[in-house]
Amino acid sequence: MRLSPRAMGFLAAVVTVTIWTGFIVIARASAQRTLTPLDITLLRIAGASLVLLPWGWWMVRRRVQALGTSAPPSSLAGLSPLPLRTTALLGLFGGLLYALLAYAGFFHAPATHASVLMPGSLPLWTALLAAWLLRDHITPQRAAGLALIVAGDLLVGGRSLLAAFSGGDAWKGDLLFMLAASCWATYSVLARRHAVDAVQATMAITAFACLVYVPAYALLAGLGAVTSHLAQAPWSEIAFQMLFQGGGSVVVSGIAFTRMIQHFGPVRSTMITALVPGLSAIGAVLFLDEPMHWNLIAGLLLVTAGILVGVLRSSQANTATAAAATRRAAH
Repeated sequence: MRLSPRAMGFLAAVVTVTIWTGFIVIARASAQRTLTPLDITLLRIAGASLVLLPWGWWMVRRRVQALGTSAPPSSLAGLSPLPLRTTALLGLFGGLLYALLAYAGFFHAPATHASVLMPGSLPLWTALLAAWLLRDHITPQRAAGLALIVAGDLLVGGRSLLAAFSGGDAWKGDLLFMLAASCWATYSVLARRHAVDAVQATMAITAFACLVYVPAYALLAGLGAVTSHLAQAPWSEIAFQMLFQGGGSVVVSGIAFTRMIQHFGPVRSTMITALVPGLSAIGAVLFLDEPMHWNLIAGLLLVTAGILVGVLRSSQANTATAAAATRRAAH
């Protein structure tokens, strides 16, 4: 039985929010087990590569057979359906830096901090980068939403900075979370600038990460330049990380997010993903026994409000502009 478009869109939204929320909780739980951030990054790339590399190669091969010499350029021996420069740019920020920074952050700061600082600050970085690279205009309403996000981030990060004077290192994780969000925002803006399909972009960043990171990791771990705990980790932990971080967070989440955008549109989709900060914070309290201080609650409320204010105002402005254009056309 085939699902209706409405049911498919709803299912895609549920899957996206669930995986995004689970990513934060599970990544923090993983930091308390055997593997290092470099190990988890390797398993994320390996898990995604098992699915996306053959799929990308098949897509490129089929496209070349159908279009011949007029087929769009591919790269990395046909594993990436995008040109080499685009693949490298997207792969650096979306495939390598984001994963390395995010996983490293969970080894210093709790998941409740990541709930605010990663999905919460993503609209902030995206808006600033889009204004710089794409010449997008930041309206006063959107600026108000971004100000709320900044205030929420400061409530969380500011306390960590104060705790650093007494020996705390949560500020390191907070900084890494913010940098990870900025890398994903850079990837998103570059993908928009180059007008690439979301599934093809996911294939491209996975191919780039696999061909760059895996050999570098093997060489550095073999020389003893970086610490690896793969040999000490149980197979169940390794298999789970490949399945969830690679298959779930990269493959399933990427396809589900694309389906959600297609059905709900970018504005309503952003409103749906605004659930992630609050849900992941609740998950951290329930499953990881993390404390929920007043500043975290206030930060979550401010960040969520900032996302919704910016999105709702943008939606109203777009609707008003379209209505005005329709009236002008009628006259």
